[in-house]
Amino acid sequence: MYLPKHFAETDIGVMQALMRAHPLAALVTLGPDGLDANHIPLHLDASAGPHGTLRGHIARANPLANDSTVNRKILAIFKGPDCYISPSGYATKAEHGKVVPTWNYAAVHAYGELRLIDDRDWLRTQLDGLTAEHEAELPHPWAIDDAPADYIDKMLGAVVGIEITIDRLVGKWKVSQNQPAVNQARLIAALDGQPMADLIRQRQQ
Repeated sequence: MYLPKHFAETDIGVMQALMRAHPLAALVTLGPDGLDANHIPLHLDASAGPHGTLRGHIARANPLANDSTVNRKILAIFKGPDCYISPSGYATKAEHGKVVPTWNYAAVHAYGELRLIDDRDWLRTQLDGLTAEHEAELPHPWAIDDAPADYIDKMLGAVVGIEITIDRLVGKWKVSQNQPAVNQARLIAALDGQPMADLIRQRQQ
């Protein structure tokens, strides 16, 4: 990932917070047929390893579950808020006109080794945790035990667990740090109420 110094995010806590808030990752692998990507929700255990460990599950029919991919390097891409930035609201547009559009975004790249886990107890624990986390804010949270036991048993047989111990994290917060303060202030006002406004404000000059 092209990463100018002023867009680099190095705080592990900040990067992990984005991964938790936007858990649907693109898992990029290189196999016999070339590059591939799978979009998988992943649960981050920040306490497991210096950069954390990602856990999830995939369909047993997914080629990623083939033994040939075990212990292969993998890249998990997490994308946070993004938006188009028009220069029409920049204060400097009226001053000298030397402005162009761009796209703001925040993203984290997590690198590590993929491990397949074909263990029903592990899978059940992973699925219970994943479900509880995402159902917690709903008025009537669903739990796996709400479904018939034989049905859940069948579903468990159709998936395989995955675990990625993260050995490197790279974060990019491209949120107008290269703009003068007056343009940042205009953007924050124009994007008021949107997540990008908060990201710009956090890194405002």
